[in-house]
Amino acid sequence: MRKNFLISLIIFVLISFIQPAFAWDVKTTDELQTRMNSVGFRILNSNRIDKRFTFMAINRVYTRDFWTDVSSVNRIVWVKPVVLPYIDSDDELAAILSHSIAHGVDSYQGVLRGYVSILNYWVSPNKYDLKADKQAVDYMVNADYNPLAIITILNKIGKQYRYDVFSNHTLVSRRMMLVYEYIYKKYPHVLVDNEYKDNIYYQNFLLTSRNNRMKLLEKVKSGSNNKVNYSY
Repeated sequence: MRKNFLISLIIFVLISFIQPAFAWDVKTTDELQTRMNSVGFRILNSNRIDKRFTFMAINRVYTRDFWTDVSSVNRIVWVKPVVLPYIDSDDELAAILSHSIAHGVDSYQGVLRGYVSILNYWVSPNKYDLKADKQAVDYMVNADYNPLAIITILNKIGKQYRYDVFSNHTLVSRRMMLVYEYIYKKYPHVLVDNEYKDNIYYQNFLLTSRNNRMKLLEKVKSGSNNKVNYSY
């Protein structure tokens, strides 16, 4: 009897170690909705965002991104349930919501109470996406989420095109590197106490971004303020 108990205990411990460190318990659209409300309002409150937003897990015909969007008309942050298999933690959900909230905050600015602010994104989506990425980092840090999740979720979902010279969107490999650079400069403690160091998606980013990270280190060592031309 005691032997069986010890065997069961050993198996339980092994399973605990084998399970992913960022295992997520959200499986259905209803569960996603509940978690979006919890994570979304935590981001709003922690950052003292005094603009109203609501959150909705629903399939929407038109979205600027594959997985999420924010309406500039009624300030609803939408997340498609199709994204569920890609999310492994509240951090990654916070990354998705923070980016859209950043766009939503911009929608409160401009004429007609920001009604036509969406035109700014249509004219220069690249500029506003990169701005939202950085703002999302700030939002996540203030809400006590790990901003490296922006990199892991982009690495899982973002399409990697060949060029961005004639595109309105920056290559995902460059977007991830720009997020990394922002964290490196403003929140270095995140990289020092890196709970994502064993995350396979973050490790893959480190593998594919090695040359670009060397460029960043050279810039830091030289004390240059010039923009780094990160490669494909």
